[in-house]
Amino acid sequence: MKTIYTKTISTLILLLIFSTSFAQNVLEGLVKNDQNSPIEGVNVVLKGTIKNATTDAYGKFSIEAKELPFTIIVQYAGSNTKEIKITEIPTSPLQIVITTGEEKVLSEVVVTSRRRIEKVQDIPIAVSVVTGKQAEQAGAFNVNRIKELVPSVQLYSSNPRNTGINIRGLGSPYGLTNDGIDPGVGFYVDGVYYARPAATTLDFIDVERIEVLRGPQGSLFGKNTTSGAFNITSRKPSFTSGADFEISYGNYAYLQAKASITGALSKKIAGRLSFSGTQRDGIIDNTATGKPTNTLNNQGFRGQLLFTPTENTNITLSADLTTQHNDGYAQVVAGVAPTKRVPQRQFNAIIADLNYKLPSLNAFDRKIDHDTPWRSGQDLGGASLNVDTKVGGGTLTSTTAWRFWTWDPSNDRDFTGLQQLAKSQNPSRQWQVTQEIRYAGKLTSKLSGVAGVFFIDQTSKTKGTEESGSAQWRFSQDSFTPANTALWKTPGLFEGYGIKTNAKIHSTSAAVFGQLDWAITERLHVLPGLRYNYDKKDADYDRQTYGGLQTSDPALIALKNKVYTNQNFSSDNDNTDFSGNLTVNYKVSDKINTYATYAKSYKPIGVNVAGLPTPPAGQSLGDLATVKPEDVNHYEAGIKTSPIRNSILNLTAFRTDIKDFQTNVQAAELGVNRGYLANADHVRVSGLELDASFVINKHFSVFGAATYTDGEYVKFTNAPLPLEETGTTVNGVQVAYKDVSGTALPGVSKWAGNLGAEYTKDAKFFGNTGKFFFALDGYGRSEFSSSPSASTYLVVPGYTIFNGRLGFRASEGLSIHIWGRNLLNKDYYEQLLPAGGNAGHYAGVLGDQITYGVTLKYAL
Repeated sequence: MKTIYTKTISTLILLLIFSTSFAQNVLEGLVKNDQNSPIEGVNVVLKGTIKNATTDAYGKFSIEAKELPFTIIVQYAGSNTKEIKITEIPTSPLQIVITTGEEKVLSEVVVTSRRRIEKVQDIPIAVSVVTGKQAEQAGAFNVNRIKELVPSVQLYSSNPRNTGINIRGLGSPYGLTNDGIDPGVGFYVDGVYYARPAATTLDFIDVERIEVLRGPQGSLFGKNTTSGAFNITSRKPSFTSGADFEISYGNYAYLQAKASITGALSKKIAGRLSFSGTQRDGIIDNTATGKPTNTLNNQGFRGQLLFTPTENTNITLSADLTTQHNDGYAQVVAGVAPTKRVPQRQFNAIIADLNYKLPSLNAFDRKIDHDTPWRSGQDLGGASLNVDTKVGGGTLTSTTAWRFWTWDPSNDRDFTGLQQLAKSQNPSRQWQVTQEIRYAGKLTSKLSGVAGVFFIDQTSKTKGTEESGSAQWRFSQDSFTPANTALWKTPGLFEGYGIKTNAKIHSTSAAVFGQLDWAITERLHVLPGLRYNYDKKDADYDRQTYGGLQTSDPALIALKNKVYTNQNFSSDNDNTDFSGNLTVNYKVSDKINTYATYAKSYKPIGVNVAGLPTPPAGQSLGDLATVKPEDVNHYEAGIKTSPIRNSILNLTAFRTDIKDFQTNVQAAELGVNRGYLANADHVRVSGLELDASFVINKHFSVFGAATYTDGEYVKFTNAPLPLEETGTTVNGVQVAYKDVSGTALPGVSKWAGNLGAEYTKDAKFFGNTGKFFFALDGYGRSEFSSSPSASTYLVVPGYTIFNGRLGFRASEGLSIHIWGRNLLNKDYYEQLLPAGGNAGHYAGVLGDQITYGVTLKYAL
């Protein structure tokens, strides 16, 4: 085991020993049904305070009180609420029995999506919940794995910076990330907004619950979200001492270690310290270096201090740091598209002239010969202070946070062993300050809701380098007479010729938001929401050429200018917007809950902070730099049911129309080969979602989810050309755009879904009481376009993968299981993308081949 893991776990054990002496007035309990089986998901509240706990998979909970006596309220779906007065702390866990009439019950998860504690089936929002234990058992240690459990989620990543997270096909521009555009899917951890989508590629640290809300959420969350939100809750400090240690081994030298300890540091202060580390050897062979690439090397820490000055106030100070320093994200040439350029400008003709051959013509041989190192180094961290205090019938919350993100990459953007692009790296640094204050609770006997204010100030700076190599002349050559060829081949003309980029964007956003819940009757509720937002973005972009052959020859200078040119512009924009939503919620019965929602939302103005193409006649760089805000109209209707005992069956229908859709397009000019932003006139996404869970009997349970999504450009007349149409001319004039109205949105599969089942049986293992389990699950999706404009070649075929787990788990002591992912070793792409320069070749982000291993966990 690596030294960092050993030192970390040793430190956590020492802290655990220290903390045990301070635990006081901590009630531990065990909730069972009348068949003596533990119940997960029971909500336990300390009466008269904001403190609560939820029972784990083994029915256990702990809750702290300032002084005796106190009363706890025990709540569970389908059961009468119990109030239990505690006059002294029992020496063994308090046994609580809830009458359910079932041997095994389906846990009903408690969520805080609407800023209050409530059961997921009771809220009029399409939301999927993955508990921390479910994520651990499924090996879902980051968002890319979570998408297999929540098929409405899509995540595309050619490297951490170029990561997009979408819900229902909407959220981020498909393709390369641009710092000047806001994500449409919010990402929150313990109430703190993470502005950088790169955070979604990092490992989760000690997660209690992941809530995935679908659809606009601008009246509930501080940062406006047009497509949905991830609301992640970490496990909180406890005055009851406890610890978990977990280690996993697998093929490709996979090693993952996790550790977490918690306990009292004084009578009013508790702490929690958590660690997660993941390492793995490369899974793609680089024949040029003789070393495998696409390694994993992630470490993360989170520390929390909980101060409880009174039973009505919790103050939590948190700090975290996550690092990812791997040799990763190399893409493999997946194919070659014939373009409309002259034969000499086709990829196969170019590499033939350079006497070069790809190491393999089959991407799934997983072989590359890249001559530029791949490096994906990032550090992300910050600190936050959260204060919750009970005021009247609700809770006043203040969340103050500072966060940073640094990005240190190196890429081989031509995807070959040729020195076309010798360097492609754009190191960045981003930092942000956020403040949110909100009140949530009851206002009158029939009126409750949430209201708040939010502010974010963030700055992002990029200092990039792109540099040509010895093969650049042949990829850029566009004239082929002997004299012109001689000019293009001038020794040293392009070697070392490149651009240095300085880009900066400073943005601020402020909002007032709120949502009311008006109980017209006990079953009929009307929920209006409103948001006012102000956004300001100031951007500066400067690109200067350097290197190459220093010459005064006008003909040679003209050739260099065909590859890279100087460019600079500034942009200063602000805008305000009113948005809102209206939901009608009707509970037909205790087992049927219906709702309908209309939401008018928006995404703020976008600003390009990357290279821009040559403006068409009548436009300037400043015109292209500004991207209009999105105007979103969203309609949704849903029904949440429990058709039989121990079951959940939910159905949602939705439709979203967006005018001035912000999309990332690829320019034909090499100098802007990282893409730029533009607006599509009108897009529409509509579909259906199904979520289901059933407990069949004492031993067997099944779950599944499916989504049908139809996304299309209703009107997009100035879209970029598909890869195979690059070089198209009409009457001798090269065409730069295409009308793609009526075609499919990129990244959207018509069908996606998962299905899983688990068998459990009571058992003992090395004296520990627990459960033997065997679980299988599958995830699949149909084909989808992997290009801003639909391309015949950039279509990712549909695929299905299967995973399995077998082992023993216990709430205390030793648990062990073996696991396998992609058990049938399915070859599949997660994304396809064209190479810089549009020579016709394109690369694939490959899904992992079969992986397997064993996990051991010890809980105290």
